[in-house]
Amino acid sequence: DARLVTARMHEVKALGAALSLDDFGTGYSSLSYLRQFPLDSLKIDISFVRDLPGKADAVAITTAIVALAKALSLTTIAEGVEHEEQAELLRALKVDLCQGYLFSKPVSPVEFQRMIDVQARGAAIAAGSRKRADP
Repeated sequence: DARLVTARMHEVKALGAALSLDDFGTGYSSLSYLRQFPLDSLKIDISFVRDLPGKADAVAITTAIVALAKALSLTTIAEGVEHEEQAELLRALKVDLCQGYLFSKPVSPVEFQRMIDVQARGAAIAAGSRKRADP
């Protein structure tokens, strides 16, 4: 029952969670869900991203998904980005976020926390260097 699902989704959002429609453009991702569900983002399915930038139909569909998401004030997320050429095109299309092996292989929660800690330390060191360099 779509009404029950929508009500539950509103309850989850009230707890502070963001909701994303995964694998958009495939399977059961009906356009009516975009109007009905309280979504925050659309995840562009890997089946389209995989064929970027070489296949015109994948470029056209991805462009349309991004335009639709932007018109509905939804964040766009591209799944399965593996090559710099894909990332370049997705940046040009104004896709908000990308995920895939180009950036990192899947990692455990512990490894993810370690990566965040390392990045935070690097940012703190860089900020300290900039402060010392400023007269």
